Amino acid sequence: MSEGIVFHTLAALAYAALALLVWRPLRHGRIPTNTSAAAKSCLLGALVLHGVALYQAVLPATGLYLGWALALSAAIWLGMLIFWLESLVLSLNGLLLILLPGSALVSALAALFPTGHLVAHAHNELLRLHLLIALMAYGLVTVAALQSILMAALDRYLHRPAEQSQHAPWFTHALDVMPPLLVQERLLFRLIWISFIALTLTLITGSLVSLNLAGPVFPVDHKTIFTLLSWLTFAVLLTGRYVRGWRGRLALRWTLTGFAFVLLAYTGSRFVIDVILQRG
Repeated sequence: MSEGIVFHTLAALAYAALALLVWRPLRHGRIPTNTSAAAKSCLLGALVLHGVALYQAVLPATGLYLGWALALSAAIWLGMLIFWLESLVLSLNGLLLILLPGSALVSALAALFPTGHLVAHAHNELLRLHLLIALMAYGLVTVAALQSILMAALDRYLHRPAEQSQHAPWFTHALDVMPPLLVQERLLFRLIWISFIALTLTLITGSLVSLNLAGPVFPVDHKTIFTLLSWLTFAVLLTGRYVRGWRGRLALRWTLTGFAFVLLAYTGSRFVIDVILQRG
């Protein structure tokens, strides 16, 4: 576990250093320049450190180890990896203003709270596949939620530019480098579609794992219930988008609601058990 703590700390420092480089021009009223190939390589390096940290912490020799902070860290890592791949095609530099500090914070939390529990039946290949898909779904939804927050801030700025410029001029400079709202909306719904597919596979593989272990098709536990609620939320959102053309603030509210259910599905409950109740 100690190696996981060290690499999570290094990843947090790497993300924080990159965040400072991105945010520093805004303190002087300058617009950050486009992310260079060198900066993207540095971000990839931070992702490698983060990936090694997760491998050391989650896959010890004794089996499969998970806790609330490690699950959140894995979700953020997968989300950042997907963002990095998207950035090779689209100009998404402005999103780093919030993604980098968020990644640094989550990596630091994983280093500070490395406790968790060994997952039962960890050698079951179907269970490992289920956990991988679930973490991928959580990562996608997390990035979608962060982007929703950014889009809400940008929408507010576009409707009240004078008020935002007066109270937080540095924040208006940050919003100036964000991708256009329509581009962000297309990317958001692309993420939501992929997240919905991943959540669907999570529910299917979870049912197969339960049956494989001689359990019910849908275990009545908090993880299944909240994951199902998240799936239903995104199903309604995508249906509303297709049938009624939902967009803007309505779509953002549904996205954040789905994220809240995903957060409660595992990370929130484990936080209560591991930290507040102090029992693994």
